[in-house]
Amino acid sequence: MRNDTAERPSLGELRGDCARCFGLCCVALPFAASADFALDKEAGRPCPNLAADHRCSIHDRLRQRGFTGCTVYDCFGAGQRVSQVTFGAADRRTAAMTEVFPLVRQLHELLWYLTEALTLPAARPLHDDLRRMRDRTAELAAGTPAELAALDVAAHRRAVDPLLDRAGRLTRARLAPGRKQNRRRADLLGARLRGADLRGADLRGACLIAADLTGADLRGADLIGADMRDTDLTDADLTGAFFLTQPQTNAARGSAGTRLPDSVTRPAHWAADA
Repeated sequence: MRNDTAERPSLGELRGDCARCFGLCCVALPFAASADFALDKEAGRPCPNLAADHRCSIHDRLRQRGFTGCTVYDCFGAGQRVSQVTFGAADRRTAAMTEVFPLVRQLHELLWYLTEALTLPAARPLHDDLRRMRDRTAELAAGTPAELAALDVAAHRRAVDPLLDRAGRLTRARLAPGRKQNRRRADLLGARLRGADLRGADLRGACLIAADLTGADLRGADLIGADMRDTDLTDADLTGAFFLTQPQTNAARGSAGTRLPDSVTRPAHWAADA
């Protein structure tokens, strides 16, 4: 029996709310000592910076203390769902919560994409299919702990991906007609793309780590799954870019002149990094 109705969340609701979570990401997820994290941590072990009240003890100093990876992460609202709904508003974190959390996080990420796809006018011919898939994904995310633990999230993602791909193709054709910019899964690590015309580009799954996109025109680009760690978006125009998530935006570098789609907010650290 399900413990919650299958909600139809808005994009604004698919964002992490740490105040309503038991610090699940700080326990469930592993990380390795690198430019993003100051130390190694295995999955299931609490981060040493996690306080007894489930809050980060160095939250206001994460970047200075070598935990940049924490500042770019977002759970798409999975943390508060698992903490407050999936386990019936439990009053403490449990091992079962940390096991289920990564699964719900994946479902919530799919909900983000499906919800955004329903805002794309060019994808209107697919809206009925998108609604059905969004509702099915919401139903799965509202499952009991046992149902979630038994769920094959990868199989569900494989069912969702072709629909999002079709929505992307229709949208790129509307926003940048006649342009055939296929950079899908391209290796653009450190690429010098300053001022590049990437209108309507298919950048699905592209590696844009440390790429220089200063002043680039990314209007109408499809950015689903693109790795944008340390991508320089200074003064770039991403108006109308779609399937861009908040974690991708947080991981990139930008400026006051960077133009972003309405689906994401300008990271506070951009100003500090300028």
